[in-house]
Amino acid sequence: MSGHGFHVHGPHDHEVEHVAQHGGDGFTARVAVLTAVLSTVGAIFGYLGGHSQNAALLYKNEAAIQKTAASNQWNYYQAKSNKQNLAELSITLTSGEAREKYAQEVERYKKEKQEIKVEADKLEAVAKAADQKSELEMHVHERWALATTLLQVAIAMAAITLLTRKRWMLFGVYGATALGLLAGTAGYLHL
Repeated sequence: MSGHGFHVHGPHDHEVEHVAQHGGDGFTARVAVLTAVLSTVGAIFGYLGGHSQNAALLYKNEAAIQKTAASNQWNYYQAKSNKQNLAELSITLTSGEAREKYAQEVERYKKEKQEIKVEADKLEAVAKAADQKSELEMHVHERWALATTLLQVAIAMAAITLLTRKRWMLFGVYGATALGLLAGTAGYLHL
């Protein structure tokens, strides 16, 4: 809106403005209030959907970080295995004091590999848990997105109802609203 007399709005806005300024029949007022309520609930559902999507992305990012750390541990494990193999080969190729030194190295590498394996397994478990949390949050996000879409459909149908003055269309408005609220409840309950 500008102060120069130029004003652009949709037919639904015009109807709501007309009712506010000049009064109107009860039907128009009720549908206008319903539309405002649906818009508010839809905005809340949209916010919650965005929140769950962000949480899913954060969990997915955490999973990727942990998978990379686990991969690094497994590479370290492999390097220790290579050193162990070389030490075992050296045992067969040497004798005496050198042979004893390589035998000690083999034992040290075995112990180090066990510690590395435990750490790698922990990191993989954390990555798997983060992946599962991400999937759950995306599932919830889909519920919120469906709920928001259904409420937007209800709002559009309410506008068409106001413009056409066909009261039977309210059944579609109420149906889409009920389905939207049901989907929103499923999102809230993480179903």
